[in-house]
Amino acid sequence: MSRLPALGPRGEGWVVLQGVLLLAVAAAGVQGPAWTGLARTVTSVIGIGCIAFGLVLAVRGVRDLGSALTPLPHPLPGTDLVVTGVYGLVRHPIYGGLVCAAIGWGLLTASPAALLAAIVLWGFFELKSRREEIWLGSQFAGYAAYKARTRRLIPWIG
Repeated sequence: MSRLPALGPRGEGWVVLQGVLLLAVAAAGVQGPAWTGLARTVTSVIGIGCIAFGLVLAVRGVRDLGSALTPLPHPLPGTDLVVTGVYGLVRHPIYGGLVCAAIGWGLLTASPAALLAAIVLWGFFELKSRREEIWLGSQFAGYAAYKARTRRLIPWIG
């Protein structure tokens, strides 16, 4: 039994919170830059790279999940556990991609508030993925072995 709440039969509340946090990241980035000059140029280039990497990771996650895709954290009944493609590197590439893109947005817009919101988003996805993995583990017999050999959100990072 998890101490993390389900927030609805299929985790609907997690999706609502996720939407609120994504909007907070986006809104925080449009409040004007906190730094300029060379630092802004450097963080803008890094930010664009993070956004591009995040979008590729998330889009590959959507594509590789195929018919098992659902916006809710509870897996669809009758689907197979996807462990190929980007899921061979990371268990939650869509979440990881959104985190990378959010960090990139904060860097591109030179917004400390957006960077802070991106860190909060990362923490949120850590919790949401832990709740999701309880459901995945109960639906798929091979989930524990898969979990032991792959990263959680971002390839090559814990």
